[in-house]
Amino acid sequence: MIEPVTIDLDPAGESILIRNGHDFRDTGHLGFDWRAEDEGEPLAQGPLAVPVLRPGEHTLLPWPALPPAKDGERAFTVTARLARDEPWAGAGHDIAWGQAVSPPAPPPVRRRAPLSRQGADVLVGPGRFDAATGGLRAVGGLPLDRPVLDLWRAPTDNDRLGGREADGWQALGLHRLTTRLTGLDASGDALTVTTRVAAAGTDAAMHTTYRWRTDGSTLWLDLTVVPEGDWPGALPRIGLRTALPGWIDTVDWYGRGPGEAYRDTAAAARLGRHRHTVDALQTPYVRPQENGNRHQVRWARLTGAGGGLLVTGDPWYDLTARRWTAAELAAARHTTDLVPGDRVHLHLDAAHHGIGTASCGPGPLPEHELRARRTTLRLGFAPLDRPQA
Repeated sequence: MIEPVTIDLDPAGESILIRNGHDFRDTGHLGFDWRAEDEGEPLAQGPLAVPVLRPGEHTLLPWPALPPAKDGERAFTVTARLARDEPWAGAGHDIAWGQAVSPPAPPPVRRRAPLSRQGADVLVGPGRFDAATGGLRAVGGLPLDRPVLDLWRAPTDNDRLGGREADGWQALGLHRLTTRLTGLDASGDALTVTTRVAAAGTDAAMHTTYRWRTDGSTLWLDLTVVPEGDWPGALPRIGLRTALPGWIDTVDWYGRGPGEAYRDTAAAARLGRHRHTVDALQTPYVRPQENGNRHQVRWARLTGAGGGLLVTGDPWYDLTARRWTAAELAAARHTTDLVPGDRVHLHLDAAHHGIGTASCGPGPLPEHELRARRTTLRLGFAPLDRPQA
């Protein structure tokens, strides 16, 4: 497919390549603008003077002068929009965009605070853990379900058709994993918990190590997942699942958005700061299925009347938040079957299997297949105060 306009940004040369892909129309009906953001915060913006390009013509322009970059990540975006109303869309409608993202500065070296004990609990900064199991109970005053490794997702139509990968996931028993505690050490400045997570229909397993530490204000997790045995085919996901109180109703995040995006469906997802309610994060497909993932999230604030939780990625993670479990989503046949419960179910993923097009074409491309492999995920958790009345 030939795009009507393409915009390619070269950070190294600070150049903007704009190409008119129309066969018979010039670009006189378009206006161009640019904006720069540091860590999602607007820095500068303005119109971009682009000469009218004949069909198939291109031009190379310099970036506008920008202030020096700070330590954080900078995104530079150029957008082509309709300059006037057209029969099919109004003035201002986005036609094309390009975005260049500078690499963030290395994370600061964080000081480490020691653990402490309080009755049957181990305290790691704002984190409260069960001393017997190593399970996280709360962050600050916010209770949550113990984060555990998850490898399954509610199958999409594409998962069910074509190569019928969902049948293999069901046969392996990925929807009913069993977890066994294999080690627990609370000493010095780290709480280390090891588990063996096995699928119900196979001898294969995942050895997981949760290493919890704190800098005093944030609870940091280094999760390492190492496969054991033969894991045939692709895995749906590798990540953590937990749940928060049902009064959590809003998600602000810095990452790709504003709509849902997976590793092979992210072309329309721009890096920036976005906001949705938990309900608005859902994509109401006619047949309920996995949906609503936000890709490459740097941080997310999940908030409500009682406060909330800040989840930071180092460097990022994939996020879904919904009012029903993956099992309830998989069992539903119509959107009316999805009844909100008293929890917000949260997935924080290191990786997802691609979506592909198996319902009408091929499955995910090889580079978007998720195979069992050593995986690491680094996350930070910090409580957020109750909003002031």
